[in-house]
Amino acid sequence: MTKNEDIDIKYMRLALDEAHKALERDEVPIGAVIVSKGRVIGRGHNLTETLTDVTAHAEMQAITASAATLGGKYLTDCTLYVTVEPCLMCAGALAWSQISRIVYGASDDKRGYHTQCAAPFHPKTTVTAGVLAEECGKLMTDFFKKKRPIKK
Repeated sequence: MTKNEDIDIKYMRLALDEAHKALERDEVPIGAVIVSKGRVIGRGHNLTETLTDVTAHAEMQAITASAATLGGKYLTDCTLYVTVEPCLMCAGALAWSQISRIVYGASDDKRGYHTQCAAPFHPKTTVTAGVLAEECGKLMTDFFKKKRPIKK
């Protein structure tokens, strides 16, 4: 494993911690952290039910916290770690933020940005997919199995 892979796993584990906070609130368990120069500057987890706000996704919470930490709206030289592929709404916000890098765990074949749009991010943004994908995906799968039990 390379040093960069180790770093990605380290921060994805922090995003998973955020996802578990969402799970504790009976929210869809998605978590996010944003890192700048080796320091977490923002974090978030889904709060759509808690806030009765469809825009209160983990990524949006992390973007807002990071912008407040930096004192500006642009997240250049920052990396987002998120447990599930961003939706199109979050992808748009990330594009506007000019974030440099996005790392996500599990793909979202129903609502992920790739199902709607090929390249929604800032042209300089790089994307790394599949970091701890199995663990991130299992959290989502288990959550929805409990929400939608199989009828016999």
